[in-house]
Amino acid sequence: MVNSPSTGAAGLPDPEAGLTGPAAAAEPSAPPPPARLLLVDDEPGLRAAVKAYLEDEGFVVTTANDGEEGWSTAQSLLPDVVITDVMMPRCDGFGLLKRLRGDERLGGTPVIFLTAKGMTADRIAGFQAGADDYIPKPFDPDELVARVRNVVRRQERLLAEAARFADADIGAMAKQITEIRSMLGSGGVKKAAPDVKLDFTPREASVLQLVAEGMMNKEIARRLETSIRNVEKYVSRLFIKTGTASRTELVRYALEHGLVD
Repeated sequence: MVNSPSTGAAGLPDPEAGLTGPAAAAEPSAPPPPARLLLVDDEPGLRAAVKAYLEDEGFVVTTANDGEEGWSTAQSLLPDVVITDVMMPRCDGFGLLKRLRGDERLGGTPVIFLTAKGMTADRIAGFQAGADDYIPKPFDPDELVARVRNVVRRQERLLAEAARFADADIGAMAKQITEIRSMLGSGGVKKAAPDVKLDFTPREASVLQLVAEGMMNKEIARRLETSIRNVEKYVSRLFIKTGTASRTELVRYALEHGLVD
């Protein structure tokens, strides 16, 4: 194993508009927390070597011996990236990937296959199964680090973009929700007879309640310990089940029919 110095990016100043002069020098922004990696491989020697190298590069690494242990660890750790071998006992990489993609909290977690199966057909199968990257063994440690960092940066951009859209027009939406509650309290919105029966899942009902409380998607995601993408999926399902087309209409419908507190 060849060691190399850490290449983590240095923190850059966070400029403030309108500040001038020596006393107005911008303070450096706080560095982001290190990415949490879950490394799953049944080869103890390789697992230890890769873990040590990634930790030298500034990552926080948790390991698992096979896909079964990897799945259990992922549920409690909620890692930022999963790096997994393909050929393992009990549960192989494809089985682990399928479980991750089917879980509402882990479905969007980037997964990198690290495997001795490096044929083109194998790589295609990995990508078709939903893997984000595929690194054949033997591999260059520096290439592994570069690919992990690339996946982490891509995920950060996606989450930032989702948060930006989630925050759009939140002030106007909160005002509309307040108006609806006011109308309901003053009798301006009549409650329908309690004969509306909608097949909400427990998670959909929770999301509906939090939407009615005026929470934005990223707040709901934080409260329910899930991803913004999943919250958007639940809200879309609520639109379909209630026949509404906006959050305001959804809240009005929920208040009219006593679906929320």
